[in-house]
Amino acid sequence: MRILLWHVHGGWTDAFVRGPHEYLVPVDDRRGPWGLGRDDRDWPAAREVPFAALRDEEVDLVVLQRTEELVLAEALLGRKPGAEVPAVFVEHNTPQPHAATTRHPLADRDDLLVVHVTHFNELMWDVGRTRSTVVEHGVPDPGHRYVGDLERLAVVVNEPVRRGRITGTDLLPRFTAAGGIDVFGIDADRVPAALDIDPQRVRPSGNLSTSELHAAMARRRLYLHPVRWTSLGLSLIEAMHLGMPVVALQTTEAARAIPPGAGFVSANVGELVAAARWLLEDHDEAIRLGAAGREAALERYRLSRFLTDWDAVIADEVERARGRGRVVALKGAGAGSRPLGRVG
Repeated sequence: MRILLWHVHGGWTDAFVRGPHEYLVPVDDRRGPWGLGRDDRDWPAAREVPFAALRDEEVDLVVLQRTEELVLAEALLGRKPGAEVPAVFVEHNTPQPHAATTRHPLADRDDLLVVHVTHFNELMWDVGRTRSTVVEHGVPDPGHRYVGDLERLAVVVNEPVRRGRITGTDLLPRFTAAGGIDVFGIDADRVPAALDIDPQRVRPSGNLSTSELHAAMARRRLYLHPVRWTSLGLSLIEAMHLGMPVVALQTTEAARAIPPGAGFVSANVGELVAAARWLLEDHDEAIRLGAAGREAALERYRLSRFLTDWDAVIADEVERARGRGRVVALKGAGAGSRPLGRVG
């Protein structure tokens, strides 16, 4: 298949473009958010296509990730996504502003499929009659690289000050009761001043490349996931793949991602601080817990499962548009319908 998608979320796209298809990534001279192209990513199956050349491309499926892409794709392709070319919309986010009552901007449509990245998101978004399914995250396995020789907590979050309570940035000072924290990600350098805290207690540690980040994470004793209200972060899944022990707020999809015995999950911050302190003090237990977490992550979030699930969705949507072949009964396909079997 020839699939058109924008480079929006680098981590998710890095997994998606490892499938057996050809991936067309729009690019313009400014290389801004609407024409970023590959942005120097090592994606052999992805081909940058200038805006002006998209009308000449044969596209089998459009993968949308922002509502504005509906209009942009139609303008660039000369074909309306959903009506004249098959389209799916990947919903990466939890609903805003209200958890359970927010209507999805693509609710009550019959021309496309909404693909949620977590079961929690699918549960909380109100998509009305629009068909929907779930394809859980998958990540390339970075290998069991955990060392844990640095007795500090690792946190990975982009724009932690702007996002504030959503990403649990305000909770970081409470976790320093266990030990020092290293924060990785875009604008992490703003955190100490915003929290009015000693930079050694909550230390900005840079916005690193994926390989550099994995190496740096693996040296920290544990991974902290203080997020209140976002979709399941890929950095949490990557930390588990690395073999890091994890401590996480019991919010959104965390309890599903971290089964019993594979990490600590609680809505009680005091319990999590105590768990972090214990792991900092007991390296052997940190190694054991991290190994269990890696096994759980490889089972649920392996790349091969992610790509197989996506292949099923892609094939079904293209066949549906062509008016032939099997069509999976998805939520919204009829009164009371639910997925047949496990699509995601």
